[in-house]
Amino acid sequence: MSGDRAPLPVAIVAGLHADARRAAVDEILRTVPGSVALHHDLTSAVAGAVHRTVRDAAGPLDSGDAPLVNDCACCALREDLVPELLRLAEQGGHRLAVVELWDSVEPQGMAAVIAAEGAPLALTGVAAVVDPALVLPCLSNGDDLADAGLAAAPADRRTVADTFARQLEYPTVIALVEDGPPGEDGEDADEGDRALLARLTPGARKVAARGGALGAALLAGFDVEAAAARVHPACALLPQECDEHGVRTFVWQRERPFHPQRLYAALEDLTCAAVRSRGRFWLADRPDTLLSWDAAGGALCVEPAGPWLAALPEAAWEMVPVERRLAASVDWHPEHGDRCQYLTFTAPGLDREGLFALLDSCLLTDDEYAAGRDRWEHLPHAFDDLLDPVT
Repeated sequence: MSGDRAPLPVAIVAGLHADARRAAVDEILRTVPGSVALHHDLTSAVAGAVHRTVRDAAGPLDSGDAPLVNDCACCALREDLVPELLRLAEQGGHRLAVVELWDSVEPQGMAAVIAAEGAPLALTGVAAVVDPALVLPCLSNGDDLADAGLAAAPADRRTVADTFARQLEYPTVIALVEDGPPGEDGEDADEGDRALLARLTPGARKVAARGGALGAALLAGFDVEAAAARVHPACALLPQECDEHGVRTFVWQRERPFHPQRLYAALEDLTCAAVRSRGRFWLADRPDTLLSWDAAGGALCVEPAGPWLAALPEAAWEMVPVERRLAASVDWHPEHGDRCQYLTFTAPGLDREGLFALLDSCLLTDDEYAAGRDRWEHLPHAFDDLLDPVT
């Protein structure tokens, strides 16, 4: 490739609903002259290969198969994606390469792969194609991807709800299918559906999937580090407190740690209280570990997300992304530092008062808090099975 040739702009388009996603990509090819779309179909992975197609507005340009890697279709996609994009860049003459992800593939991992390559590729946009009428049904769907025929590997244990949530929350562009076929419940989107989508994607630009707006938005530029920070539990851009068109977001913040046993006993009620809940929290028996809370469709994922900044020596802070340091400085506590409870719950008809009381009841009592960290570490380690599973 010529050293003075401009990098090939690359955009990612994700979406759980194949027909809507494909129609949006077709619209980009129609409205952005010189654009080309690359798609890896993972439905054939059970046969041992992933089928790749390349097309432009006039139709197919190329096709081929990529062999499975480690019995994982997504691994095969990663291995084949960059070489194909580099081939397109070498050809020249393309104004935009659109990577149309298969149904359950999440955009964050693919964005990191493309961005890491650098020149001659330039990641310029990431979008999710969404029918607002399907947001609530998808976020309420706790079925395993495998049961829905959407698993990307035999060991894929994700659910429809959590996969859909991550497809929504990472992109900076949401392409709305407003005038397509009705949703699964037979009804078009209403104001409540749009309010729910808006609450869950506060930092994303909303554009119509039809027309030239989507193509233009995907050429505007994309910061992969800032996007990763927006979804990292330590500094995630979470929904604000709101009550609109029957959709409520409840933001709960406290400085005192959770009693591990009482919180564990309340997990089921807390998980089922909202269609989507996210945030970060700390347990009294694990005071140095930042824990992430990620729930959708009645399923909860609780994971360690590294140490709190207050648990690190100051010399190590320079190795922490600036977005996290800024987020920590906003509510820095003189004793606990950045340790905090910060959970958000979003759902139609959310019981804010019930959630408030239940969450507060899981905190240390005044006497337990006054006993100090030496005593906290001897509280029942109720989360060991979730956080330290035996492999």
